[in-house]
Amino acid sequence: QVQLVESGGGLVQAGGSLRLSCQASGRTSSSYTMGWFRQAPGKEREFVGCIRSGDSTDYADSVKGRFTISRDNAKNTVNLQMNSLKPEDTAVYYCAATTAARVSYTRTWNYGYWGKGTQVTVSS
Repeated sequence: QVQLVESGGGLVQAGGSLRLSCQASGRTSSSYTMGWFRQAPGKEREFVGCIRSGDSTDYADSVKGRFTISRDNAKNTVNLQMNSLKPEDTAVYYCAATTAARVSYTRTWNYGYWGKGTQVTVSS
């Protein structure tokens, strides 16, 4: 089992920055692919980005160039640096982990472990 806990959310003005962290515990492994998703009120949970075991990353078009994912395997943490935030980035942000390989990491159902989320609110 893997437990994931997100932190770092809060209220920020448009154009500002936030850094989210996901602390993993339990049966963790650097071979996991870690994903970030977000869910705004009344909307489906959507892919934000992911980082694979080899540290390659993918991002949703909506955040590309503004968000950066990194991982620290020694600390079992994955970070999401969010810059140039926009009001439309407001959502609950979730960290997820999967051991699956050769799957679409943009799909929520390919992740077996989830955190409880952290709220990010961007004011205009």
